[in-house]
Amino acid sequence: MTQANAGTQPSNPLLVVGSVALDTVETSQGKRDEILGGAASFSCYAASFFAPTRLVGVVGTDFPVAHEDLLRAHGIDLGGLERVPGRTFRWAGRYAADFNTRTTLDTQLNVFEAFKPKLPAAWSETPFVFLANIDPVLQLEVLTQVKRPRFSACDTMNFWISGKRAELLRVLERVDMILLNDEEARQLSGHSSLPAAAKAISALGPKAVVIKRGDAGALLFQGDDVFAAPAFPLDNVVDPTGAGDSFAGGFMGHLARTGDTSPASVRSALVAGTVLASFCVEDFSLDRFRTLDAAAIRARIAAFASLVGFEAPRI
Repeated sequence: MTQANAGTQPSNPLLVVGSVALDTVETSQGKRDEILGGAASFSCYAASFFAPTRLVGVVGTDFPVAHEDLLRAHGIDLGGLERVPGRTFRWAGRYAADFNTRTTLDTQLNVFEAFKPKLPAAWSETPFVFLANIDPVLQLEVLTQVKRPRFSACDTMNFWISGKRAELLRVLERVDMILLNDEEARQLSGHSSLPAAAKAISALGPKAVVIKRGDAGALLFQGDDVFAAPAFPLDNVVDPTGAGDSFAGGFMGHLARTGDTSPASVRSALVAGTVLASFCVEDFSLDRFRTLDAAAIRARIAAFASLVGFEAPRI
């Protein structure tokens, strides 16, 4: 299924820059060795249900061609994916039975350690840009290569907030939106209250701040406008790896599809991201996405609308 299956409406292309990895994951549902992972992999695949998606990343000579074929078959443009001598980035982790705690068992940056994003010249005018969770120095390098995107967003993590704060602040001056979790929002802002944290972060540059709260859903702050979306309730979670990246990809892909960056459209995109993340966790790696189609996405979005819809009580 390609983005065309998500609707006939013309779509703007989305550029995604981030990691492509081989993951070894263990959960209460089983263990999988060296499966396709990485922020860019999840983000691109989720986004490609809605819009033409362009991936910028790096892999080693050991990266399975079958993984490239999987991404390409879903309409993802791999013109920015470098294959260089060496081993592909690897990560291994184990989740607690309740999925709320994750233990990293091994991290091997390998070729990703020397990654320098290089955009094909034709991609410099891509209107929608998502900078996945990578070194803010690299995020800045990407921003110097794109020409005034219509909407740009970045992800980050506590490691960059504490270790490269100055560079991250320069990124925030140039993007329209930042996505981060509640712990990271408090660390970056110095505020324990999430609304206060979002206000302080927005003052650094981004017009929109998305605070991810795991199985508690997400909060969207746009000026004085606040929107809360719960996580979609699921009977069975298999592997939460990549859920946040799938959320971001679905979010940005939906924005690119509509081309509308108004506050109302950003709210709708948040729901699209929430729904894509809910599919991601139902299997290991990208396996749930392989069997996903537009009808299933529309059905879950409708179910989500029913979930949060209510008639205001009379008091």
